[in-house]
Amino acid sequence: MEVQETRVQTDRIWTIPNVLSMARLLGVPLFLWLVLSPVFDGPNRDGWALLVLFLSGVSDYLDGKLARRWNQISALGRVLDPAADRLYILSTLVGLTWREVLPLWLTALLLARELMLLVMVWLLDRHGYAPPQVNFLGKAATFNLMYAFPLLLLSDSSGVLGSLAAIFGWAFAGWGTALYWWAGILYVVQVRRLLTVDATPD
Repeated sequence: MEVQETRVQTDRIWTIPNVLSMARLLGVPLFLWLVLSPVFDGPNRDGWALLVLFLSGVSDYLDGKLARRWNQISALGRVLDPAADRLYILSTLVGLTWREVLPLWLTALLLARELMLLVMVWLLDRHGYAPPQVNFLGKAATFNLMYAFPLLLLSDSSGVLGSLAAIFGWAFAGWGTALYWWAGILYVVQVRRLLTVDATPD
């Protein structure tokens, strides 16, 4: 989660927030295995896949809150948390697109944004800058998408529940995608300003 600049950052590794982030990362391949089970003629394990997504969302909320409350903000946590967020989004995109729950155009749109940010991080690294902190807008986008994906997975079922899940899932997906790109554009602007200052002669 987003952390405040005024708080002390440590180099500690084994903190409770970091352990939560690590556990969230370990859940990524588990989620993919569960959601892709029907594709490979296995049983439908969507219920378990939804549970993994739910637990990842809870841990995403707790790791930042506990880091701030217990003053356990760390350099590793600043890397693990956004990495876990992005890997969950990427794995969900892969799984739901493969299952044909998500259309290819939406997946391409979200992956294009990720590619754009990778280029920005590479540019920053070339000039000796660390990636900027995750901002509130980026977390809001992730929040919307992490609600959208389980709902869209649930919409693959039949009946009233599936229909309602589709309505709310696409609403969250629309807002999440718009915010995701908005946050990405602001990130590009921030990188451009940094590099412009760096290129300005003293």
